[in-house]
Amino acid sequence: MSAAQTTPTKSGFTDRALNWVEWAGNKLPEPFMLFIVLFVITGLVSTGMELAGVVVSVPGSDEPTVIRGLFTGEGMAWLTTNLGINYIGFPPLVTVMPILLAIGIAQHSGLLAAGIRKLFGSSPAWMLPYVVGFVGVVSSIMADSAFVVVPPLAALVFKAAGRHPVAGLLGGFAAAGAGYSTNIFPTSLDALFAGITTSVMEALPGFEFTAVNPVSNWFFNIVASIILGFVAGFIIDKLIEPRLKRQNVPVDEVAVEGAEDPSDSAEHMRAALTPKENKGLLVAVLAGVVLTALILVAVLPAGSAWRNEEGGFLPKSPLLSSIVFIVVAYFMVVGTAYGVIVGTLRSTRDAVQMMSDALKEMLPFIVLAFILGNFISLFNWSGIGTWIAVTGAAGLENAGLTGFGAVLGFILLASVLNLFIISGSGMWAIMGAVFVPMFALIGYEPAFTQAAFRVGDSATQVITPMNPYMIVLLGMLRKYEPAAGLGTLMARMLPFVIPFWLVWTAILAVFFFFDLPLGPGNGIFME
Repeated sequence: MSAAQTTPTKSGFTDRALNWVEWAGNKLPEPFMLFIVLFVITGLVSTGMELAGVVVSVPGSDEPTVIRGLFTGEGMAWLTTNLGINYIGFPPLVTVMPILLAIGIAQHSGLLAAGIRKLFGSSPAWMLPYVVGFVGVVSSIMADSAFVVVPPLAALVFKAAGRHPVAGLLGGFAAAGAGYSTNIFPTSLDALFAGITTSVMEALPGFEFTAVNPVSNWFFNIVASIILGFVAGFIIDKLIEPRLKRQNVPVDEVAVEGAEDPSDSAEHMRAALTPKENKGLLVAVLAGVVLTALILVAVLPAGSAWRNEEGGFLPKSPLLSSIVFIVVAYFMVVGTAYGVIVGTLRSTRDAVQMMSDALKEMLPFIVLAFILGNFISLFNWSGIGTWIAVTGAAGLENAGLTGFGAVLGFILLASVLNLFIISGSGMWAIMGAVFVPMFALIGYEPAFTQAAFRVGDSATQVITPMNPYMIVLLGMLRKYEPAAGLGTLMARMLPFVIPFWLVWTAILAVFFFFDLPLGPGNGIFME
């Protein structure tokens, strides 16, 4: 690397703060090892509490909960007989895996990328920042692929429309990252969060709460996705692009020795769809319409088997219990329809390969789920989760922090932890195990605590060096600015962080103070 590409010797406050975040984050173990450490600590603490004879009484429960220690005869017998059950029975696996298989067909058939390119290619120049903002926010349906698909496509269409390509590049990444936890469509992330939320409520045995499923935050997510998409577009249009022009950032890629030819990259990432791809999208939409009609015919009749005993759908019904099936059906049907038309899906072998590829991309989570499942099971079985929930809830009540102020503190804590723990599932397993039952005891539904976590989980991940895709984005940015470093990148991401955090929190506040439903059958306050 040339001397021009080195970091200046004098660092400002922001650079020093980010360097400290990177240093502190590097001191943390990998997520799997982190949870092994937490598992051992929980085991030691639970054993000490059992020896001390600690018991806890859950409000409304007749029997007190006795803390049980892992490193006792009973505890070790529990571990050796339930190790596999704790893993296979981990609730997120039950919901995430089927949805993941279906999304694999929609993604690897080319449907999702084609949909993004269609939106980009058909948008006028003045609207592009807002389209990029919205598409970036909802691109989490593609999981981590969004970070490597959306930014270069956005740069390409920006340049084709006579706008600054780096604005599209940065805006696409920021929207995808800072808005990662929300979407107008139910995704595998919704299933993952819902599974963890449900499992940690076992810390309060017999406690009545509304079941959490992949659409429990759907109404909240739809509103957040649309508004945050507009906010991202506004920032790109009014802040990022004008600043890039003032800084005279090049609009053309700089020739770098050994780099990919820009023309090859443009051809690979072309925005315009072929006639066959357009036909595939049309057929996919029609297939989705037909599936919708079939579902309505099945569930709308008065005697439908998908209605509850009262003849309705809320708060519980076979229809709501079929959410995973419905999501799987939509992704499989529209993905298959598109793949058959464009030729990416010619046989069941192709479908199996697509689903296998989707599983390969999730292998790190499948491995992590082994220790996550056992950690949460230990947390619940030992009674430590119950003790923390009851003690914490009592502390909040004594301090008078049972209103939205407590929620704000929770969101802020999640935002800070997100600088160090990028794994959303890992962080929610830690925070959910503590705060979901605690907030339930002071009157908040688990689905609401989950919605609040979403706000703090995403915004700060576009400024942390712990995000591995920051390095990917830096490589893309250096095609225009060879001297750019992580500090350059983070400084340009900062304008997205605070507005996203404030606006997303404001949206949650509106739902909170007007007591609006977060999703079908899921409210905010315990009845």
